[in-house]
Amino acid sequence: MQVDPRGQRMAAGITTVILVIVLVTGSWELLAAQAVVFAVGALAGLRYAPYGLIYQALVRPRIGPPAELEAAAPPRFAQGVGLVFAVVGTAGYALGTEWLGIGATAFALGAAFLNAAFGFCLGCEMYLLIRRVIPLNRSEREVSV
Repeated sequence: MQVDPRGQRMAAGITTVILVIVLVTGSWELLAAQAVVFAVGALAGLRYAPYGLIYQALVRPRIGPPAELEAAAPPRFAQGVGLVFAVVGTAGYALGTEWLGIGATAFALGAAFLNAAFGFCLGCEMYLLIRRVIPLNRSEREVSV
């Protein structure tokens, strides 16, 4: 499956705003809601990700098709990484370990901001690095040697 990278950047922008609000308010409920957004993207697929649906319905019709598409696996992996940080942050805030909530949220915010502002998807780069080290199949292993 291929995805529009502009949609990924828009989703990262929304995520950035949400995570800033979480850091300002300490709202574990809002961070839990963001964890659900990450979970949908990571587990059900980017086609069903809430921010992606907003992009598809409201933005893409106005700006037209992208010049290029990208593979869905790296951004989907990035959603999974975001999910881990959001769950850890939610647990930190909810259980009264505020430093853990702040730290996990700040790491997720950093990654989301890099994607939104510069188009650099940290989770995607992690995915590609992992795939180089641990290929999915034998033909990839032979190519990477």
